Amino acid sequence: MKKLLVTGYRAHELNIFNEKHEGIEYIKKAIAGRLVPLIEDGLEWVITPGQYGVDLWACEVVIGLKKEYPQLKLSILTAYANPEEKWKEDKQEFYRGILKDVDFYGAVSKQPYAGVWQLQARDDLLLRKTDGLLLFYDEEAGEGSPRFMKERALKKQNEDGYAVMIITPEEVQDIADEENRADFY
Repeated sequence: MKKLLVTGYRAHELNIFNEKHEGIEYIKKAIAGRLVPLIEDGLEWVITPGQYGVDLWACEVVIGLKKEYPQLKLSILTAYANPEEKWKEDKQEFYRGILKDVDFYGAVSKQPYAGVWQLQARDDLLLRKTDGLLLFYDEEAGEGSPRFMKERALKKQNEDGYAVMIITPEEVQDIADEENRADFY
């Protein structure tokens, strides 16, 4: 696998409203734990839609991993131009900080948000340009933005063997529990 799409919930879908939330670190550790073996097996690109939440936390993970794996590349491919323009200022600053460290940035549509077709076009392109998906997803919740990507990726998996890997909330909770036990002793 050379190119991996990484995505999942937006921050608000996880009830995370600022970068100080302790759950973010555990989500990032789960992502890193999945990425490292793939990088060591030849992964070259991590590509994300760049939405505020799992996408940008994955970007932070990749930026950190590039110190040890300088061959790793990071791309953000958004659905439309300037997706961050309506975000709060602190989130815009966070996003711009991430953009400084990406190797490729592009927007499927060069115009501002005009409709759901832009999101569908982005997802089509992301699935076409990658060999697999790493998705933070909760089967129990079922709803939320990642559901659509999961459905499309599973269809592609059935058609042509596209790799689909899921990070579950239980996996993230196990990391948190393990660290909290270690801190206790």
